[in-house]
Amino acid sequence: MPGSRTGRPPVQRTARRPTASGPTRENAVLRLYTRARKAWDRPLTAYYLILGGSLLITVLGLVMVYSASQITALQMSLPGSFFFRKQFLAAVIGGTLLLVASRMPVKLHRALAYPILAGAVGLMVLVQVPGIGMAVNGNQNWISLGGSFQIQPSEFGKLALVLWGADLLARKQDKRLLAQWKHMLVPLVPVAFMLLGLIMLGGDMGTAIILTAILFGLLWLAGAPTRLFVGVLSVAATIGAILIRTSPNRMARLQCIGATDPGPGDACWQAVHGIYALASGGIFGSGLGASVEKWGQLPEAHTDFIFAVTGEELGLAGTLSVLALFAALGYAGIRVAGRTEDPFVRYAAGGVTTWITAQAVINIGAVLGLLPIAGVPLPLFSYGGSALLPTMFAIGLLIAFARDEPAARAALAMRHPRFGRKRGAGGLTGPRRWNTMRRRASAARSSGER
Repeated sequence: MPGSRTGRPPVQRTARRPTASGPTRENAVLRLYTRARKAWDRPLTAYYLILGGSLLITVLGLVMVYSASQITALQMSLPGSFFFRKQFLAAVIGGTLLLVASRMPVKLHRALAYPILAGAVGLMVLVQVPGIGMAVNGNQNWISLGGSFQIQPSEFGKLALVLWGADLLARKQDKRLLAQWKHMLVPLVPVAFMLLGLIMLGGDMGTAIILTAILFGLLWLAGAPTRLFVGVLSVAATIGAILIRTSPNRMARLQCIGATDPGPGDACWQAVHGIYALASGGIFGSGLGASVEKWGQLPEAHTDFIFAVTGEELGLAGTLSVLALFAALGYAGIRVAGRTEDPFVRYAAGGVTTWITAQAVINIGAVLGLLPIAGVPLPLFSYGGSALLPTMFAIGLLIAFARDEPAARAALAMRHPRFGRKRGAGGLTGPRRWNTMRRRASAARSSGER
């Protein structure tokens, strides 16, 4: 045939089709996004985020407390694991409180609101009694329990304000009284100001800022009008400005925002060395336990500035991991507050989320040099049993609220437990597996089968 030297017909080659890699990749990305969104929208997502995020923060905090506190303990002629053992004991007790709070019904949480408030106020009054209260770092906010154990009642005042304020606003909403500004403010704002006054008698402005944030969070959730909200905020800002202006120590802290040099008299020593610790960590840090700043250069390395030691030893990766865990915890709390129909659950979940988020922002902002040093610990992370116990109880509240959502309750009821119980939406729907097998075996023997 013409055109072929071997006499064979030429091979007809089909034209190659253009590869569809672009659309295929887009479809793969779209499918991955759809799966991630479905997983994110599952009923138990908030439950797992709160439980897993809080436990990871606590465990990582224990590791960093052990690493950051060894030098301080040795300088005080104490065993290197002294502070770690105390924090571990507090974490065990706090874990018990978390478990109890997560299993308590909402009615019992509401019933505990007034006793917790009365107990917190009573302890905060005892702090000011000579011979009972004690001063730590210039703040008269502690009560000695004997030995090396102290308690800070103002930390329990945060939990008291959340529970009592949520119960108060929920009862007023049921009676449709929140539309009147008098009922929205009274007695919530006066009681909150009473707690703030007791705290400021001891000079602890950092805790007072957190308590103010909780108050504003509750008012925001209650739907306070903008004028009312701005009015209360203006009063609080004016009082805060006066308290800062009249205290040389607070003015010095305010002037250390963004400082890169310790300044005259080393007034900004702590703030600057916190930046040094973060800067020397790099991407992945110098290694666990290899911090240099904790060797006496950075004050309060295991309490208020533990985030700086984390950045030095674990680097940017470690600090971003901590931030991601707190962001997940905050998102889960907002999700619980937004999806519930119970007003008490909405106010309590919003109050706890405001408390933890605001305290984390203030602590991390101070370490980064973006905010003045307020002397507040990083929730669930820094050393301090007085801060850890009420915070873990509050996390138990969020877990209980997340479990109490109708969709989450149904999802938990549909699970198959380990011991053979079969659950449906209404509880137990089938007998134990081994009992069923036993009845089958007895029936087989009665019929003559072997």
